[in-house]
Amino acid sequence: MRYVLIGGFLLSILGVAVGAQDSTPVVEARVVTATDAVHPNSVARIAVIAQVASGYHINDHHPTLEYLIPTELKLEPTKQATVKDVVYPKGEMKRFAFSDSPLSVYQGTVVMGADLEIARGVPAGMVTLKGKLSYQACNDHACLPPANVPLTVNLKVVRAGVPLKHMHADVFDRIQSE
Repeated sequence: MRYVLIGGFLLSILGVAVGAQDSTPVVEARVVTATDAVHPNSVARIAVIAQVASGYHINDHHPTLEYLIPTELKLEPTKQATVKDVVYPKGEMKRFAFSDSPLSVYQGTVVMGADLEIARGVPAGMVTLKGKLSYQACNDHACLPPANVPLTVNLKVVRAGVPLKHMHADVFDRIQSE
């Protein structure tokens, strides 16, 4: 009986610890497009806006130390759309208790951009790409296991010649080449 009580107590503690970890994601991300639609045989611009929880950071796309896990935007190509280029922001150099040297990291809101090549002959309709934002989040004392945020990119394809409406200029103004 004593072992059953101890086992139940340990399981309840483990359940509370696991539940606390899963309650709030450390990184949330969403996709926005530069225009309300795209034309076949063109380049579509998208941005991924990631929000890193207060008290945490994620590594730069080009981490300072070789063993650190980079932040990466990965999109799966389709017959209708492929990734032409991905642009990451420059990280910010920060000192942490666990490192002797400053590390290049992202904190707060992080904006990444991607250019997608829309294939010639894609019919009007929707094109969807699946992907993920891969990262490793850390606080001042420890790092969490590597994680991913799943992403979906939905692009409305319209006939060539149909005017496109530009959107999210404030977001796309933040995207810079490395």
